[in-house]
Amino acid sequence: MMLRKSALAVVALLVVSGCGLFSSRPGPDQVAGDFLGKLASGDVAGAVALTDDPGAAKELLDKVRGALRSAPLKASVEQVRSAGESSTADATAKLEWDLGHGRTWSYQTRFDLRREEDDWRVHWAPSVVHPKLAAQQSLGMVDVQPNPAPVLDREGNPLLAPEQVVSILLDPAQAGDLAAVAGALGGALGRIDPAITAQSITEGVAKVPAGQVYQVAALRDADYQTVKAAIYELPGVRFTSRTSLLAPSRDFGSQVLPAVRKAVEEEIAGRAGVRIYTVNAAGAEVENLHEVAPEPAQAITTGLSRTAQTAAEDALEPIAEPAMLVALSASTGEVLAVAQNGPADAQGAIALTGRFPPGSTFKIITAAAALEAGIAADSPQPCPGRLTIDGRRIVPNDKEFDKGTIPLHSAFAFSCNTTFAQLAAGLPADALTKQADRFGIGVDFEIPAITTITGSAPPATDVVERAEDGFGQGKLLASPFGMALVAATVAHGSMPTPSLLKGRETKASHQPAAPAPTVLEPLRAMMREVVEAGTAPQLRPLGDVRGKTGTAQFGDGTNSHGWFVGYRGDIAFATLLLGTNTSAPAVDASARFLGAVG
Repeated sequence: MMLRKSALAVVALLVVSGCGLFSSRPGPDQVAGDFLGKLASGDVAGAVALTDDPGAAKELLDKVRGALRSAPLKASVEQVRSAGESSTADATAKLEWDLGHGRTWSYQTRFDLRREEDDWRVHWAPSVVHPKLAAQQSLGMVDVQPNPAPVLDREGNPLLAPEQVVSILLDPAQAGDLAAVAGALGGALGRIDPAITAQSITEGVAKVPAGQVYQVAALRDADYQTVKAAIYELPGVRFTSRTSLLAPSRDFGSQVLPAVRKAVEEEIAGRAGVRIYTVNAAGAEVENLHEVAPEPAQAITTGLSRTAQTAAEDALEPIAEPAMLVALSASTGEVLAVAQNGPADAQGAIALTGRFPPGSTFKIITAAAALEAGIAADSPQPCPGRLTIDGRRIVPNDKEFDKGTIPLHSAFAFSCNTTFAQLAAGLPADALTKQADRFGIGVDFEIPAITTITGSAPPATDVVERAEDGFGQGKLLASPFGMALVAATVAHGSMPTPSLLKGRETKASHQPAAPAPTVLEPLRAMMREVVEAGTAPQLRPLGDVRGKTGTAQFGDGTNSHGWFVGYRGDIAFATLLLGTNTSAPAVDASARFLGAVG
């Protein structure tokens, strides 16, 4: 009995002492799990405290987390192996980094644990992070960008396509004789862009904070190759390259393609790939560890026509005054072309959002209102050289021409201001407002990628103002976009909803009622007569063109803009030239456009 009691006492003593086999300290499997758990949660300080070299561990883990941009981590212990009373253990773990955008990097790693007195510690080595990470190494990561997808026109022709762009950078601290370098750069680059001169470069450098470089130019690779020999060896000049989406030429589609690019840039960028690699103490790459190929995006298709856009820009190019042209598909409302020349570009996207008096092109609306009121196209109407309205306002024809009494359709073809002033004066105050709405003037649109304004035609209770509205003056305003929509409505039979990007819905403030067929048929014939026997004979050889000329006074009334609004087949368009004092140049530009578009 004494012997058994002694044995129990010994066992009790061992349990109380907490030594040996009955120790309550965390074992290697628990330490390995705690280490990985803290590492995954972002608790670097807690993780490194469980290693046998906290300083080295923290330095490397901070670098790794920085290189991987603090990517979320999942880490789990797969197995911990130890032999009996051994003071060492071996752990196998799985690490999975979430690199974003559906990209992951997972792998298996192994690390040792060692017992120091009664506590287990992760034996620190770079291979704890990744089995191929050696001493004095860290990780690096770069995104691998795909070439952006192109933006296409309605026929699959590229409007924006990937091209290499070379940026020319000037470091003034390394240039030495800055004036000489700026002179050489200006002389070479000015042949490509006249705005780049020695003075512009010197002034640009002066605005850059000390220690930074100045971007002199960003050139298409083809342009860069023409000047490379002259600038490549200049002191302080450096070069970088990237792939960008570019239009066929610098100014092509300048008022629409940049907006398209901005609207779809995420879709055409594709999904970037990623590459992870080891780097040595000097920062040089050593070995690739992981790579995900980039995924190119699908091309974006627009309703634009590269042929129509080129034809419109070429038609406006020789004009000195600000000039613009908007073309729409009459059947679908798709925007075919938005063109402006340089002087117009200086004023912004005025082809889409400018508000100008429509002049005699508004006689399309006035004629429609008169026809709807029961005035027949062949009804006799007076066309005197000048007209006094309500004893207050004298309305003249151009150079006060006098046609006597002629059919309404002839007054339209000859553009008799006096006829249409009288017609409008006899209509209700809101008649032109309601009729303009049927043709799209005053309708607001939310068109993905672009901002547009159609115009406005407020009611006129004053008879003189109503008479002025009848021939497109008064308080009426319209954009070329709005007047192109008017032409499209005549051609189509109802207002088409304009759009730009395929598959993107346009929201309209409302869908106006369509003009009556009894209005449209005579109106179309009247617009054809303008070309056949009226004010736009230049268009006669170009097929079945129908339209209306217009001059619109502005300012103090001594100057006027020139318009032509019309359609041929499915192409509806409006051409506006500012300050030409006659519609003839607008008709000529329209003829060049139609001749080129085919």
